[in-house]
Amino acid sequence: MDLRQYEQIKFELAELLRSSGASDSRLPQATQKRVRELFSRLAEDRFNLVVVGRFSRGKSSLMNAVFGTDRLPTGIRPLTSVITTVTYGSREKAVIRFAGLSLPEEIPLAKLPQYVTEQGNSGNYRRVAIAEIQLPVEILRRGFHFIDTPGLGSPIVENTRTTERFLPEADAFVLVTSFEGPLSEEEVRFLHTARASGKAVFVVVNKLDMATPAERDEALGYLRDRLRGLFDGQGLGIFALSARDGLAAKQQGDQSLLAASGLPAFENELVRFLIDDKSRHFLLGICQRTATLLAELSQPDETAQFRQRLAEIAKGIGGGGTGRALEGILGIASAAAVPPTRTGPCEICGHVTERCFEFLRHFQYDITVNPDRRRQLAERGGLCSFHTWLYEQVASPQGTSMGYAALIERWASTLSALAAPRVAASFGAPGPNRLHIPDSIVCLLCDARTAAEGAAVTAVVGRLRHHPDEAVAALSELCLPHLRLLVAALGDLPVTRNLLARQAAMLRRLAEDMQRYALKHDGLRRHLASDEETKAAERALMILAGHRTLNTPSPRS
Repeated sequence: MDLRQYEQIKFELAELLRSSGASDSRLPQATQKRVRELFSRLAEDRFNLVVVGRFSRGKSSLMNAVFGTDRLPTGIRPLTSVITTVTYGSREKAVIRFAGLSLPEEIPLAKLPQYVTEQGNSGNYRRVAIAEIQLPVEILRRGFHFIDTPGLGSPIVENTRTTERFLPEADAFVLVTSFEGPLSEEEVRFLHTARASGKAVFVVVNKLDMATPAERDEALGYLRDRLRGLFDGQGLGIFALSARDGLAAKQQGDQSLLAASGLPAFENELVRFLIDDKSRHFLLGICQRTATLLAELSQPDETAQFRQRLAEIAKGIGGGGTGRALEGILGIASAAAVPPTRTGPCEICGHVTERCFEFLRHFQYDITVNPDRRRQLAERGGLCSFHTWLYEQVASPQGTSMGYAALIERWASTLSALAAPRVAASFGAPGPNRLHIPDSIVCLLCDARTAAEGAAVTAVVGRLRHHPDEAVAALSELCLPHLRLLVAALGDLPVTRNLLARQAAMLRRLAEDMQRYALKHDGLRRHLASDEETKAAERALMILAGHRTLNTPSPRS
């Protein structure tokens, strides 16, 4: 089981609850409450990783390395009473939460030091309680929440109290020390406190790149001996790494430098702990609670069916190892396999929409002032039904009256001719099967739309053929109608297969966002939904059908 499979199991459990009738509003209030609690547990599930360490040990540098970004400020001394959390967000921002009844304030990351440093917020006069940083980083999207506590070693007692208040919320702790002076007395005291809480503790020895081999061996040997003495010979996991080299390796795509940095070993252990030690226990507990609830809600024959499905889900929870848990989450992934965190809507739809709007903008003016343009509209029979109503959205009643009068007169003449006795006699008795109103519409906007679509597809195909890797990585969320056109124009080429693989990865990610939103809705936790999850339903329909103003039904033959 990897992180994605873990999420899929949560979605399966939620769907099992829905299909069983557990969401029926006619159930007793007590039962409904239990159901909501189950949904809430599934929706709120997250892995709280509390990071502690003295100032200048490299806590922020370590988190930057794990995220593969340099967006967290480093080298600043936080206030004693300010906790900084790092969570997933569809866009990069910081949200400042204040003590008391003040509303949260959203700020750009560049202004964060004004709220979490002594220089910018002396004595915490702003009454900042928590600074929440939101980043569009994949590991955060998968449920990791990093909590950066005030540095150890502060003479102010509130520093220690702030960290201790987060002990019950932690699933694990990361103590960041360094080769410059590992395991100070403050760090030893913290290890005692953390170990007493029963939480897992990871010890990271940072700045591997600044120590000689002899210094590394000496420092690590000292740490192992000290930890064995502290914890009855059991010791703790020690990870020697260079956060600076790890971040540079991810940004440069250098796998050899990444391996030498020591960062992958730490990341793999985090994921292993999440899956094997926490998530497996969490999911099995949800399965047990679900089984008890379903036995109360269902008929005997349905209970057997649901129990079978639960048994299959529980079987998927079993087994060890993380497999390829870090692929596309923590490691360096190819642009074709893993789409960017955020992309825009279909660029071909966007180009065609812009061209159509420009056409309508000029068209609605031209037919009011240009007799030749009105005559052309009348001769073509007007616009098609779909584009007629698009025209109505940009035109005024006066403009329509001026521009469409000639068209209406033309149709009046056509119908009068059909109604003439000689025409009726030639067709026999009047009736729906005898008289036929001609379909003489050759829509000007349909022609403009087709030309714009062809030009946009040709431009994208040119980029894909000449610069396949860069072009695939830079593509938007293509709608399926335009994806079909691109594939048909490209033919069976390697870039076509990369394009399809990237689109599949994007759709899979979108499906996860939709499932997360549905789960948070069921658990009355919609406020936890990211922008991507909130907009996932609309984006899905746009991908399936293209922009609503472009893709019209085919005319009947």
